Amino acid sequence: MKFKDGYWRMRPGTRGAYAHAAHDVTADAATLRVLAPTRPITRRGDTIDGPVLRVDLSSPMPEVIRVRVVHFAGSVPDAPAFTVADEAPPVRVDAGEASLTSGSLKVTVSREAPWEMVFSAGGRELTRSGAKCLGLVEDPDDRHFMVEQLGLGAGELVYGLGERFGALVRNGQTVDIWNDDGGTSSEMAYKNVPFYLTNRGYGVFVNHPGRVSFEVGSETVSRVQFSAEGHDLEYLVIHGPTPAEILRRYTALTGRPALPPAWSFGLWLSTSFTTDYDEATVTSFVDGMAERDLPLSVFHFDCFWMRQFRWCDFEWDPEVFPDPAGMLKRLKERGLKISLWLNPYIGQASALFDEGKAAGHLLRRPDGTVWQDDHWQAGRALVDFTSPAAREWYADKLRGLLDMGVDAFKTDFGERIPTDVVYADGSDPERMHNYYSLLYNQTVHDVLAERRGAAEAVLFARSATVGGQRLPVHWGGDCESTFEAMLESLRGGLSLGMAGFGFWSHDIGGFEGRPDPAVFKRWVAFGLLSSHSRLHGSKSYRVPWLFDEESVDVLRSFTRLKARLMPYLYGTAVRASQEGMPVMRAMQLEFPQDRGCEYLDAQYMLGPDLLVAPVFSSSGDISYYVPEGTWTRLLGGGTVEGPGWRTEQHGFDSLPLLVRPGAVIATGAREDRPDYDYADGVTLTAYRLADGDRRTVTVPTTTGDAGAVFEVTRTGDRVRARRVDGAAARWNLLLSGVTEVAGVTGGTPGVTPSGVRVAAGGDTDQIEIILTTEE
Repeated sequence: MKFKDGYWRMRPGTRGAYAHAAHDVTADAATLRVLAPTRPITRRGDTIDGPVLRVDLSSPMPEVIRVRVVHFAGSVPDAPAFTVADEAPPVRVDAGEASLTSGSLKVTVSREAPWEMVFSAGGRELTRSGAKCLGLVEDPDDRHFMVEQLGLGAGELVYGLGERFGALVRNGQTVDIWNDDGGTSSEMAYKNVPFYLTNRGYGVFVNHPGRVSFEVGSETVSRVQFSAEGHDLEYLVIHGPTPAEILRRYTALTGRPALPPAWSFGLWLSTSFTTDYDEATVTSFVDGMAERDLPLSVFHFDCFWMRQFRWCDFEWDPEVFPDPAGMLKRLKERGLKISLWLNPYIGQASALFDEGKAAGHLLRRPDGTVWQDDHWQAGRALVDFTSPAAREWYADKLRGLLDMGVDAFKTDFGERIPTDVVYADGSDPERMHNYYSLLYNQTVHDVLAERRGAAEAVLFARSATVGGQRLPVHWGGDCESTFEAMLESLRGGLSLGMAGFGFWSHDIGGFEGRPDPAVFKRWVAFGLLSSHSRLHGSKSYRVPWLFDEESVDVLRSFTRLKARLMPYLYGTAVRASQEGMPVMRAMQLEFPQDRGCEYLDAQYMLGPDLLVAPVFSSSGDISYYVPEGTWTRLLGGGTVEGPGWRTEQHGFDSLPLLVRPGAVIATGAREDRPDYDYADGVTLTAYRLADGDRRTVTVPTTTGDAGAVFEVTRTGDRVRARRVDGAAARWNLLLSGVTEVAGVTGGTPGVTPSGVRVAAGGDTDQIEIILTTEE
């Protein structure tokens, strides 16, 4: 919310009162409490009348400091509230200095006017709250807001705030944390997260579930302002210093992603949104994929599996699908998993409307009537997920579908949640607007875990907020079928990853409209080099042969490539669930010291070692940035030198896909499916190892356990690969770019176009290659 008219003046009718000084400081073993009047206190009489801010400083875990500011404590709603871990770590509290230290992170409050609260780490200032930064503001409508401004240093850049489709760097932007169904071409977003991080080594999480307004170097160019309506404001400053450490600590506070099942990383095919389809149509798609040797893992039924006007009643349309259980059985016999579309709304024509109304499971207006409108479904109502009984009622409808053979749910919508309602648990409706998405998705994820087991539970969700990252997978929402929308989608996914969301997807080819074949083919390459991959559209099907025959070849090539990369990708997924780093990473996350990466939002790292630069043109022309070192092309061979920009042209079967120097990539022996024994026949490819390099490679099982652990080292002219743990029946070592060696022990050598490959049996624990020349 913008309050200022320029730098000095308030907007007409807006009144502000800001912390003037720390007048009273008290402490216990874990908390520093500051009373900050909003005017000078020069005599006892000045303590009468006028607002005083209570500022409590504490730490929920090492390297994190919590700031809680309260005006009227009796006006603070109790619910809803994000779940935030609190480890009660040891801290140093100094009431005399007015400081609190957690690990290397320290906050110090000046006892002298003007107000000053400085956050530092290792003696280096990170940010500060200064004069006229922390306070309360009343607007012309007498609404009460709490506001804070934290300083931005020269050259400091801000990232994050959830899924945002514009430029990745937030400086100069105004962002409202308010979930909405706005597509991918505006400032609205389906997934809003009040958390940002900067290139100065810290992040800030505003622990408020409702609307939080951010002015990022916009209202005041040298500050990030954030505000929320009400009488309290809590934020946490999280020290890194690296982006990876910031995300690790943020996700330790708010939750890390569950590990999706391995099969979910394969190709998903949808019926699309408003297309006509029945079992014959579905079977023709599945047959067409098989006839063209296109690996398919999941078939998704979008909304018209149910009858029109009745979404959701969770009943198959009997005219279109007279034998749904038999159909699902036939599809599953072909090795497919099944996904169904649903949403949290109940149309008035649904039999569940009267049932939910009678039981009190639907959101109500303050006068006690059921909240309804005609958006989306005629007379739609919303399930009140704050009620345990309503959650159980909704979940029970899904159990029958799971028992029928359904494996996953696409949890659509959940953003346009009204505020003129009364919740069963008394939650504040404004704070519930974003939080609703968490309760909705948690309800569905819980019933999947109950029926399928936690390791098999997976969603395809659109709406989210803080904590939603625990319930993967999320997709980017309704985009146009253009190159511009393809780039918007990528920006949204990279930005979401900076909020701790480890797994993300998008509609290959775009959602709205029918993509040009060139757009479709370029999007296929991008889509299969994403964590999750789905063919889905609005009014037209997305099977590749409807575009052109080359689309079939491109889809086959990249689907097989992803399957071969699954030992590497699933290992990255396991680490995302353990550490909070996303599978798809903005370049700045992986190369924080490289100034050339700071603004990049048209390329990304897939895991720590693969650089992907999607092509956003029919001609194949592309410019992309390469960080320092000699990178190896995974497609087509050859190397690329960095740092610097490259301009190239690529066919539809190619794009810049580079391997980081010094990486060891594990690839699998199968390309027909994503879920297989990754360790059996695994190939460890070492890319330009330097003398002294040592790499540990964990090849996971499809349950996320360590199936085999290898250590690859280079010492002088010798490269050794040693199996540390696990039982790989067959394994291979490939030295990329090496065409001639002096000797090999531990396996059978051979020269390939990629380099020297040594194949070993299951009883071979170590391979050694003695180098002679390298290309």
